[in-house]
Amino acid sequence: MKNILIMVLNDLAFALKNKTFVLILFIPLFVFVSMHLLDQTDQEVRNVNIGLLQNHVYAPEIIASIEAAKERVTVTWIQNTKQGIDLLKEHKIDGILSGNNDADGRLILQVLKKQSLHTISIIQNFSALQKAAEGSGPDWIAGITSLHQGGVQRETLPTWILMLILLVGFVVLPAQVAEEKEKKLLLALLQTPIYESQWLIAKLFLGIVLIITAVLFLHLLGQFGPVHLFDYLALILAGGYCFSAFGIFLGFLCGTQAGARTLGLVFFLPHLLPSALSNVSEKLTAVAPLLPSYQLYKPLQIIVLEDGRLTGMTFDWVYLLLLGTLMLALSWYLMKRRWLM
Repeated sequence: MKNILIMVLNDLAFALKNKTFVLILFIPLFVFVSMHLLDQTDQEVRNVNIGLLQNHVYAPEIIASIEAAKERVTVTWIQNTKQGIDLLKEHKIDGILSGNNDADGRLILQVLKKQSLHTISIIQNFSALQKAAEGSGPDWIAGITSLHQGGVQRETLPTWILMLILLVGFVVLPAQVAEEKEKKLLLALLQTPIYESQWLIAKLFLGIVLIITAVLFLHLLGQFGPVHLFDYLALILAGGYCFSAFGIFLGFLCGTQAGARTLGLVFFLPHLLPSALSNVSEKLTAVAPLLPSYQLYKPLQIIVLEDGRLTGMTFDWVYLLLLGTLMLALSWYLMKRRWLM
């Protein structure tokens, strides 16, 4: 019993040294904060913000019903459909009501995604308003159109791609860099004619190759529909460059593999969940743009789901390239200092 107790205490001390306890405490804390950022209450779900076109003549009973239900429906007047789509993508409104050419007086609802709580809330609210105003009769909303094209599998594709890129950048590469440092392999390698910059470029290419392979395999298995191939590959390469460089830098901050894995997961979860859940929470929508991962996730959504092009995303890919270059420069500096080698 004494020996068992000694070994348990030794393992606990080792877990404390390699920061396993940091990970054990961090994950529940992060989940707790994330859950509180989600829009959970029924009141938040029922309240919807609808965009109405200034140049469209809506039926008087529809306008009167909306004005009488201000606690449940908020109206944002928009100049044209393009402005409404921009507000919709920025999550500032939940839907756009426009005229339906095939049914007089009835409307078309345009939303970001059909399978969402906001869409259900809009339909429920307007169904209740219509019954209160007219009783029986045709529904005011004749149809629903979605900006995000494709089924559930395609809608989740940007999230899976982001997860793969972050997994390589924050889990695989830091552990490998730390392993070479821990076993003195990197120090021995630097005694040869190999330069620090050459080693960094090799590791960077490794991360990009792993990311491209994982994404390609995902597409082969899922058989997802076509996208703008050049824009798509350019964005994947920019994201792979950024987060591979980020992962190399994290690896240099740690002296052991265990420490690198812990630190990588500490960065992995906050970069994955807020971006992936930004579509279902207004609060997370405000938090997610502060993270580098969102500058990859948002363009992925636009290209995959909205048939967008990279030309309108200059800030995002330039941001990724600059951040990756900064991480490489910091890694080179730590390498020249022989940090924790």
